[in-house]
Amino acid sequence: MSEAAKWYVVHTYSGYENKVKSNIERVVENRKLHDLIQEVKVPTERVTEITEGKTKEVERKTYPGYVLLKMVYTDDSWYVVRNTRGVTGFVGPGSEPTPLSEAEVRALGVDVPAAVSLDFNVGDQVQVCGTAMDGFVGVVQEIDLEGGTVKVLVSMFGRDTEAALALNQVRKIED
Repeated sequence: MSEAAKWYVVHTYSGYENKVKSNIERVVENRKLHDLIQEVKVPTERVTEITEGKTKEVERKTYPGYVLLKMVYTDDSWYVVRNTRGVTGFVGPGSEPTPLSEAEVRALGVDVPAAVSLDFNVGDQVQVCGTAMDGFVGVVQEIDLEGGTVKVLVSMFGRDTEAALALNQVRKIED
C-alpha cells in the first residue's frame, strides 16, 4: 500500500504547524492508521542569527502555515487530516488535495530517497571494493535497499564469513 502514498500539503493557522503535526501523529497512533498516513513533516531550515553581537543557530520554518503529509488519499485519511484542530484545508483547487511531484517535494526540503538500480541480485558473485577486504569475492545473500546495505558471504582463509557492506562497496563479477 506504500506505493499509493503521495505527498500532500496542508494549510494550517500560522504558528500551529508543530501542534497540527503532533495532533495528526497522535490520531494516526491511536487509530492505527500508519498504512494511510505515513509521514508528517514541517519543513524547516537551520539559520544563524546574530542578535546583540551573539551568534546562535536557530531552526526556522521554511513555509510558515504549511505541513507536508505522505499519505494514501482515501475518505478516511482526508477526514482525519481535515478535521484536525488547526488545519484550514488541503492545498489544491477548491481545497481538493493535489499530490506533489518528487521534484516539488525535494524543493520543499524533504528528503526523498532516490531510486536505486543495482546490477547484482541475491545469489550473484560480487567483488568487494573500497574496504579492508578489497579484492575478495563473495556471493550476495541479502540486499537491504532502505538501509543501503548488502550482505555478502565471503570466503576468507578457507572459511565463509558474512560481511555487511554498503551497496557501493561491491560490484558484480561479469561471467
